[in-house]
Amino acid sequence: MTGQPSARATPAAYPREPVRCVAASAADAAALLAVVERAGYRPRRGFPVAPGGIGGAPDGPADPAVMLVGPVPDARTAEAVLSAAARGTSVLAVVDPAAPVGRAVLAGLGRLGPVRLAPVAARTLRVPGQPAGPRLVPEQRALVERLVPEQRALLDRLANGETIAAAAAAEFLSLRTANRRIAGVRHLFGVRTTREAVRFYLRQRGSG
Repeated sequence: MTGQPSARATPAAYPREPVRCVAASAADAAALLAVVERAGYRPRRGFPVAPGGIGGAPDGPADPAVMLVGPVPDARTAEAVLSAAARGTSVLAVVDPAAPVGRAVLAGLGRLGPVRLAPVAARTLRVPGQPAGPRLVPEQRALVERLVPEQRALLDRLANGETIAAAAAAEFLSLRTANRRIAGVRHLFGVRTTREAVRFYLRQRGSG
């Protein structure tokens, strides 16, 4: 009889909401996993491609406390990550968020809800019984935070209506260097045009 209260209390400490995480390296993933396990999540390696694998079948409820963990080397694995997350399973994808596959994973997970980027996630994931950490950083905000000062300065000037040539001159950059910096921004944000990159930047800057 004395063991019954603790047995009833244990499930209440289990995670009830799935989390979606992305780590750029195995080291970042390992730092997050240490927190994940204390929070009650149960890491399992790999992302099953076939339905009905770890984390629950598509026609049945998934266990959000199960967190699938592993590298995402290709589009097929990325699809498996998104499929598991869509069913309500927690995921930790180890992939470069600036690479094409990483951008696809971030975009897909972002449509399902907030995405935590390690090592930020290791500081924001709540452990049951402890105070909540800082506000989650959406994956889009994390991308903006990766901009170098020159890129931010150019985007600010472009947002104010300056041409790329005028912005480059004002920042004492050659036009070639400025174009290269903005091309890096487009690649990071996963957009095709500079106008889209500026709009993306302004949305995230305004949401801060």
